[in-house]
Amino acid sequence: MVKNTTTFKQFARYSSLNVFGMLALSCYILADTFFVSKGLGADGLTALNLAIPIYSFIRGCGLMIGMGGATKFSIYRIQGKKERANEAFSNSIFMGVAIATIFFLIGLFLSEYIVGFLGANKDVFDMSKTYLQVILLFAPAFMINEIMLCFVRNDGAPQLVMLAMLTGSLSNIILDYIFIFPFGMGIFGAVLATGIAPIINMIVLSPFFIKGENSFKLVKCKLSFSLLKEIISTGLPSLITEVSSGIVIIVFNTIILGIMGNIGVAAYGVIANLSLVVISMYTGIAQGIQPLISNSYGSKKYSDVKDILKYAMITMLILSLGVYLMITFGAAQIAGVFNSDNNLILQNTAVVGLKIYFLACPFVGFNIIMSVYFTSTESPKPANAISILRGFIIIVPLAFLLSYIAGMTGIWLVFPTTEFIVSILALVFYIFLKKKIKSIE
Repeated sequence: MVKNTTTFKQFARYSSLNVFGMLALSCYILADTFFVSKGLGADGLTALNLAIPIYSFIRGCGLMIGMGGATKFSIYRIQGKKERANEAFSNSIFMGVAIATIFFLIGLFLSEYIVGFLGANKDVFDMSKTYLQVILLFAPAFMINEIMLCFVRNDGAPQLVMLAMLTGSLSNIILDYIFIFPFGMGIFGAVLATGIAPIINMIVLSPFFIKGENSFKLVKCKLSFSLLKEIISTGLPSLITEVSSGIVIIVFNTIILGIMGNIGVAAYGVIANLSLVVISMYTGIAQGIQPLISNSYGSKKYSDVKDILKYAMITMLILSLGVYLMITFGAAQIAGVFNSDNNLILQNTAVVGLKIYFLACPFVGFNIIMSVYFTSTESPKPANAISILRGFIIIVPLAFLLSYIAGMTGIWLVFPTTEFIVSILALVFYIFLKKKIKSIE
């Protein structure tokens, strides 16, 4: 029985809206994966998967600034510090524009070198370069969109955020089809559709500002390096999570190219892109509880903080069970959707991979929620530790070790093994923080 119905209703409202919104957002790349597989076959899938890590870097920077800035905004607002809340938004926008400009310039001048570094061979080099370059040129749209979504959500409009995400995702799917098939634009059409989607998101958000419903605004203020440091520190776990997924894809691609070549990378591309959708559910829960926990923690309502975390964990476990059962019993059908060439090796590799890789579901969900929980309670160190451990320190050495021992089976085992180890450490961090909070109640 729910003890605090008001808290539960807030959790249900924010989390459900954010889960649907994040699922929609994750479909940007999944739609590309589907239409590219149908229009360009295994080589197209390989090219897409080689370029996807850069999208993770861009989105990670946007999420870092958005989550960090919006968290500071929520805490300042609940404490009645309106001027500081506006400074948090203004500094976030400045930093977002500055970093996006760097990505844009890299897209103009360095795309070819990056594609070579990522391991693209002559069969997929041109497609990979096209996808990568356009993604980088649209970096300002991706990053500002992420920042605005976080602030609007924390300003009490999660329904509008969900609507924006759904609209952007639907437009991406429609434009993917139009650009790739009737217009015959190939991989350029796929990435152009993806780049237009965040612009549509921001158009949907615009009435919130036109009608004056926002409680934050751009103000003329000095650039505060101390505030920027706090924003980065608070939002860093979001960046590490996204960047680490990109680095993991790069490492896995490199190892798989040596084991199975382009077909292995194509099979991994199916699994990696599907995992983005599954992880987006957990990210949706985490982003849904972030403003609630920040507000409750800022108001010293520690029992509400505990209840919100409990609701998040129960929801995560139910979703994890449903996802794993669906993937386990539907693995052949899922792989077949992305296997337009009916390649038997790709099909069999992907089916085995799906069943092993997604054993990680409950552990991934636990780690993502705990990372945001620590961030929202102004405890960035354990959040950063979780993100770094699961993103670099454990998973990369395990990838080389397990692939050496068990080949492709070892590759599929890396993700669940890493997340399981990190979840144990996250639980230890939580126990220590719980004692700290209890001592100040």
